[in-house]
Amino acid sequence: MLRKWSQLPEEMRTEAVEPYYKALCKKQGSIRAKRMLDLLFAFFLLLVLSPVMLVIAFLIKTDSKGPVFFRQERVTQYGRSYRIFKFRTMVDGADRRGPLVTTEGDSRITKIGGKLRGLRLDELPQLLNVLAGDMSFVGTRPEVRKYVDCYTPKMWATLLLPAGITSKTSIAYKDEAEVIDEYQTKYPEKSADDIYVQYVLPEKMRYNLRYLRKFSVFRDLGIMAETVLAVLR
Repeated sequence: MLRKWSQLPEEMRTEAVEPYYKALCKKQGSIRAKRMLDLLFAFFLLLVLSPVMLVIAFLIKTDSKGPVFFRQERVTQYGRSYRIFKFRTMVDGADRRGPLVTTEGDSRITKIGGKLRGLRLDELPQLLNVLAGDMSFVGTRPEVRKYVDCYTPKMWATLLLPAGITSKTSIAYKDEAEVIDEYQTKYPEKSADDIYVQYVLPEKMRYNLRYLRKFSVFRDLGIMAETVLAVLR
């Protein structure tokens, strides 16, 4: 359920966010159904995929030093912070050794981590975040606070719903590191973080805002099917 307008964070009670809020208010039933499907699918997939996740955990531990899981603070619905679960695909402490985004040929990525990223298997632990209510299967990919602080007024509308494991944006930018690398070729004087905020983030947000305008449970199911096909390709 959506909060009342008066209960939204101040940065979300703006003219830029209001049209998206009003559109979602007409779809309260779909929002309830979305949460029910999230719980059902997350519980089922955790049961089915638990053996696979155990094997992945073993491979990560034998491949490099450090924890199995990567935990990082991200931002979800209404600007609330939470700790995301992902399988660790980089060397331990990688977020302190370089930019918060991953670039092409990033030396911080481990051998097994590269394979997990390619198959999107590093995202599996986020099923726990879905059960906890911090995330949904479909929605805007969660950003770190540093990038959320750079949001334009309209971008805040993407936080009306929980963050998602996948989205149209995730499919379009499945090779985000390559996109950032192309921009760095054009603008070698800019850092990866600057390129992400100035060029990549605004492009991704156009997809995310379009999703809000067209939100429906059936559309979510279609995006989930597209994601599976994109990974298989």
